[in-house]
Amino acid sequence: MNFNLNEVPFSRRGTFLAISELPESDVRAEGLYLRTVRGGDDKFGEAFQIELLDENNQYIPYEAKAEPTLLRLNTDTENIYAEICITDGRTVRFKSRGCGIRLAFRTSAYDYAYEHTAGSWEVNSFTHECRFMLTRLTGALRMEVPWDKIKSSRIVAEFVPEAGTEIAEFAVEEFRTVWEQREAWRSWEEAVLEVQQEYDQWLGASLTVPERWQDGRELAAYITWSCLVPAEGCLTRPAMYMSKNWMTNIWSWDHCFNAMALVRHHPELAWDQFMIFFDRQDESGLIPDFINDKYELWNCNKPPIHGWTLAWMMQRTDYIKESHLREVYGPLSKWTNWWFHYRDNDKDGIPQYNHGNDSGWDNSTAFNNGIPVESPDLAAFLILQIELLAEIAGLLGLTDESTAWRRLGEETLEKMLRHFWKDGRFTACRSGTHEASDGDSLLLFVPILLGKRLPEPILRALLDGLRDESRFLTPNGWATESVKSPYYTPDGYWRGPIWAPSTMLLVEGVAAAGDVELASEVARRFCNMLNKSGMAENFDALTGQGLRDRAFTWTSSVFLILGHEYTT
Repeated sequence: MNFNLNEVPFSRRGTFLAISELPESDVRAEGLYLRTVRGGDDKFGEAFQIELLDENNQYIPYEAKAEPTLLRLNTDTENIYAEICITDGRTVRFKSRGCGIRLAFRTSAYDYAYEHTAGSWEVNSFTHECRFMLTRLTGALRMEVPWDKIKSSRIVAEFVPEAGTEIAEFAVEEFRTVWEQREAWRSWEEAVLEVQQEYDQWLGASLTVPERWQDGRELAAYITWSCLVPAEGCLTRPAMYMSKNWMTNIWSWDHCFNAMALVRHHPELAWDQFMIFFDRQDESGLIPDFINDKYELWNCNKPPIHGWTLAWMMQRTDYIKESHLREVYGPLSKWTNWWFHYRDNDKDGIPQYNHGNDSGWDNSTAFNNGIPVESPDLAAFLILQIELLAEIAGLLGLTDESTAWRRLGEETLEKMLRHFWKDGRFTACRSGTHEASDGDSLLLFVPILLGKRLPEPILRALLDGLRDESRFLTPNGWATESVKSPYYTPDGYWRGPIWAPSTMLLVEGVAAAGDVELASEVARRFCNMLNKSGMAENFDALTGQGLRDRAFTWTSSVFLILGHEYTT
């Protein structure tokens, strides 16, 4: 498998390092960059530009060929090339034949470099809040590091073959505080083979899909493997970022889909993905909107799909034991109660979203008429979460709590139907005034997750709407805004494009409503699109073209789940 470095970064499990082809901007030239995804902030984190040099120190054009474990830079001459491998979570190894390699670091703030020991130079990057050690292994090293009062005005390292040889080898190690010099370096071949074996094990344990989607499976497996970062800083557990492009965080519903894809073959890692937000839970019960290694964001939150997720996972693994249920019961209870205590301003028993971002459907037309908004998807998620809490409480011997949860679930379902089902459809409305939102959003079909809990006429109406190929159902799956809506926009984020999470939720909902044929058909259309267009953040509903971030983990995870569960 080869992939485009303009769209999919070259990285590996357990590292903050990545390599990408980046376009020209105000702060950088177009080119290939070694990056760090520390600190989030929707930035690329470019550290070193990578160039090949001829014997006269002139730039050599190359073509990058990226495979999951090895990046090769090919020139027009067969025996002149370079190879790059991220051999562990801190180390990038480089090997060139017939050419040199230049690393150019863009300095700012107090960035500086100095010779630490013979053949090793430390680059201290205040910008990236980390340090890099550049170590010559084979060949020669030339450094250009002019000093300008309080920083190095320029940092350029050139690794070139020694006279009489064709080979240059070196390593770039990333660290935060101190660097420990190695007693010995493994050979290039040994280091590359170890990474290949690790990736092969991951690919072999990834969910299987029909043969016709093997290209998509390999890409999805690579993206999920390569987007894992270590437990560090605010990350209490190994975490799967949404991407190593610029969506370098975990959001508090995205992580659920990744946990679901892992639960069969990597249950411990799946549990880590599920629980990581509860590790950072506020005393009020709120969980952060997103987390990265540096900080959490609390300005928004995401919908409570965690009960639905956990129930789904429990049906597919024996790993989740009583100890896990005891670990999650308190935090999940607090998260549920938070919605009723802190997000029901008009005290009608129907919690609200204070912003579109809180729903996960940031700019959905359900929020057209202002905020806060009471939306039936939120009520449905809470009902499912409450029912799971009742089940867990029963398993833990908390009989009174189980009864109380069941009562709350029944009351919320009754209020939800009375509140939102109007004139044959679910609606969303302003909290307080209950003014109905306009638009025709797929969000209003999410309550189908409740399945047979809903009256038969409501289920029929929801299924009819989801089958309508002139409304939401396209050749590629369900658009997030009806294609007939005046608000439909091909690249309108949640006003038209197809998304993995909405597809996953509704496929599961349609199956729960009893129409497995429709669920399977939409899963097939969606997986066909991804196998062709890649694992983008979202997709043009009519053309199937990938949009926004082109290497997204929850898209990859949903592809694997739906391809495995709903298609043959």
